[in-house]
Amino acid sequence: MDRPDDPVPTSVQESNRVNPIGSTFKVLVIDDSNTIRRSAEIFLKQGGHEVLLAEDGFDALSKVNDYQPDLIFCDILMPRLDGYQTCAIIKRNARFSQVPVVMLSSKDGVFDKARGRMVGAQDYLTKPFTKDQLLQAVTQICASVPGDA
Repeated sequence: MDRPDDPVPTSVQESNRVNPIGSTFKVLVIDDSNTIRRSAEIFLKQGGHEVLLAEDGFDALSKVNDYQPDLIFCDILMPRLDGYQTCAIIKRNARFSQVPVVMLSSKDGVFDKARGRMVGAQDYLTKPFTKDQLLQAVTQICASVPGDA
């Protein structure tokens, strides 16, 4: 009865234990740069993850609501609704407050990282990122999240 390739975990505890090691996560990438979105999409799909893309904060909010991602990568500098505002709105919603958000930026300043933490971001990834950096962030963040993410 124990099939190692069975995709359905038998319990929540097993789900939490198994997810960080090689499981598929639903990842939303929010960035106004088509190049960054496509690069992240390729890297994440190569890592075996399901990928959702949004080009700005407004687009992202509807996708968060519709698809309930396990993890969100969010650019800081975007038109209309910036990454800090987008993250704050997601974190204020009780339904999505536990979804980890990783801020993306070409700036690597202490102020930017601190501001990201203040609005609820779990981590910060500097652009441009490599495939290994992106996939390592997914593994680390999803491994540390309690619950069913």
